[in-house]
Amino acid sequence: MARKAKTQQDEIFTLRLQRSAPDLWPMLEALYGSHPDYTGFCDRLLTALHSAWAARPADLRRLDLHRDLEPDWFQRPDRAGYVFYIDRFAGSLRNVLDKLDYLQELGITYVHLMPCLKPRPGDSDGGYSVMDYRAINPDLGTMEDLEQVASALRDRGMNLCIDLVLNHTAKEHAWAEAARAGDPAYQDYYLMFDSPELPNRFEETLVEVFPDNAPGNFTHDPSTDKWVWTTFNDHQWDLNWANPQVFLEVTEIMLFLANRGVDVLRLDAVAFMWKRMGTRCQSEPEVHMLLQALRACCRIACPAVLHLEEAIVAPAEMLPYLGRGRHDGKEGNLAYHNSLMVQFWNALATRDTRMMTHVLRTHFPATLTNATYATYIRCHDDIGWAITDEDAGVFGISGPAHRAWLADFYEGQAPGSFARGRLFQENPLTGDKRISGSFAALAGLEKAVNEGDGPAAETAVQRILLGHALIASFGGIPLIYMGDELAMLNDHSYLSVPEHAHDSRWVHRPRMDWALAAAREGDSPSARCFQGLRHILAHRRAVAELHGGVPTVVLVPPVPGLFAVARRGPARTVLCLFNFTDGWLHVPEGWLRAEGMQQLYDELSEAQVTLHDGGLSLPPQGRVWLV
Repeated sequence: MARKAKTQQDEIFTLRLQRSAPDLWPMLEALYGSHPDYTGFCDRLLTALHSAWAARPADLRRLDLHRDLEPDWFQRPDRAGYVFYIDRFAGSLRNVLDKLDYLQELGITYVHLMPCLKPRPGDSDGGYSVMDYRAINPDLGTMEDLEQVASALRDRGMNLCIDLVLNHTAKEHAWAEAARAGDPAYQDYYLMFDSPELPNRFEETLVEVFPDNAPGNFTHDPSTDKWVWTTFNDHQWDLNWANPQVFLEVTEIMLFLANRGVDVLRLDAVAFMWKRMGTRCQSEPEVHMLLQALRACCRIACPAVLHLEEAIVAPAEMLPYLGRGRHDGKEGNLAYHNSLMVQFWNALATRDTRMMTHVLRTHFPATLTNATYATYIRCHDDIGWAITDEDAGVFGISGPAHRAWLADFYEGQAPGSFARGRLFQENPLTGDKRISGSFAALAGLEKAVNEGDGPAAETAVQRILLGHALIASFGGIPLIYMGDELAMLNDHSYLSVPEHAHDSRWVHRPRMDWALAAAREGDSPSARCFQGLRHILAHRRAVAELHGGVPTVVLVPPVPGLFAVARRGPARTVLCLFNFTDGWLHVPEGWLRAEGMQQLYDELSEAQVTLHDGGLSLPPQGRVWLV
C-alpha cells in the first residue's frame, strides 16, 4: 500500500511538472542557458523540487489539491488581511495563538507576520536584513512555533503570510561570511568589485533609497578590499541573481518555508533583483523571468502557496508584477496597489477625486489573470508620493510642486492640514519627501484629540471608515495594518530608542494597545472604528461581486469630489460610491439609473435608499455599495 501511495504521489509530481514546465524551463534557458554548468543546475533544481514535494506533509498536499481545484480561493470576498510585527502585536509567536479570537472577530482570514526570519543583530532594517532564512528570530520563537501558528490558522480557515527577502541578505549571512573568508564561489553569490570604477559608473543612473542614513549603492568591505553592492543599507548585501546557484539556493529556501505551512510568500524588494549598466537597475525584464520561474517552482512542489510581489512603483511598472504580456497569469498572484493608496491620500487632502479617477481609470485594467491586488491604506513603510509628472500635467499642475505640497500637508505644515505625520528621507537632489504616520494621525484624529475638538474627531473617524470601505470593495485582498482598526495614534516614543530614532517609520509601528482593544464595544473614536471595520468586512463577505475576478470599472463621476467604482458581476452590478469632500453630495438619479441601479439598496447599511430631489444625498465622507 505504501509503495502504491508513493507511486501515486510521484505521478502527481510528474503531472504538475509537465503543467509548469513551459513556464519554467524557457525562463531559465533565457537567464542561465549560457552558463557553463547550466545542465547540472537544471538537474539539481529538479532534484530539489522533487525532494521538497516528497517531504511535504500530507495535510499540505491535500491543501495543494484543494486549491488546484478552486484556483480562485484567494480572490473570494471572504479574504481580508491583517499585518503586524509579532513582538509589537503579541510579544512572541506562541502568544499570537492567544490573539486569533480577536482577529477572527474582526473578520480577518489572512495574517501577515512581519519579518520573522532570523535577522542580523542590532539594526536590521526592521527585520529585512536576514542572516538565516531557515530559522526564526530567537526573540520571537522557533520554527516549530511558526508551524504551530500556521496549523492553528489553517484550522480557522486563515492564511499565513511571511516575508522572504529576495534582493539581499544580511552581511552576517553564512554565504556572506564565506565570501568574506575568500571563497570565490560564495563571492559570486554577491555583486563584489575589485575597484570602485564599475560601481561609480553604475551610480550615474542609480537612485538612492535611503539617502539620509545610507547614501549611495555600494559599500567598501575592508576584509576583502572589495566594493559590495548594497542598495538599501551597508549591512544588506545584494545577491547576484545572474548566478544560477543563487536561484537554486533561494528556491530551496522557498520550498522549505512552504513545507512549514506558509500560504503566502511576500517576496520583498523584487524590483531590484537584476542589474544592468546605464539603468536604474529596477524592474529589468530579467526580474519578471526570475519571478515567473520561482512561481513555477511553487506550482510544481507546493501549489497551495501564493506569491505576493512587493514592488512599490508607478502603475506601468507595477502591473507586470501581476503578469503582463508573456508573463500574463504566470507571475505574482498578489501585488500591492500602491496607486490606490496614494490616490486615497491625495483625494482626501485636496477633496478632489479627478486625479484619482484619471489614474485608476487610465492605468489599470478592469480584470487580471490569476491575480489580484493587495489593497491597503497604510502599511509598515513610509508613503512615497508616486504621482507622475504626466498625470499631474493632465490637470495643469506641476508634479514636483504637488508632491511637495502633499508631503507638507501630511506633515501638518500646509495651511488647513488636519494631518500629523513626520518627514521621512528627504532627498534634496530630487526634492523627494516621504511621510510616516499612522492612519489615524494622517486622517486627522491625533490633531483633533490633542485640541479637544470633538467634531473634528468624528470627521477623522469617518475618513478612516471611508478608506476601509474603499479597499474592501475596490477588488483584491484588503490589508489592515495593526492598530488601524482601533485608530491608534502615532507613537513618538521611538525617538528615545537609539536604533529607531533615525527612522521616523517607527512612529507608526506602535505596540498594540490591548487596553484600547478591550474597550472596542464602547463609543470612543477607537471603538467606532473597530465596529465600523468589522461591519464593513462582514458585509464584504456577503457580496459575491466583490470577488477579485469580477471587473472593477472606475467611472467618471457626475459630481466633483465623488469617487465611483462599478463591480460588474454576471448577475448584477454593485456601484460603490465614496464622498471625499467635507460637504454633502447630490448624485443625480439619472446617472444612477444609467449605471444599472433600479431599486436602490445599500449593501453596507442593509437598507433601501430613498432618493431626495431627484438624486442620492451622500453625507461628508459617506460611502455606499449600491445594488
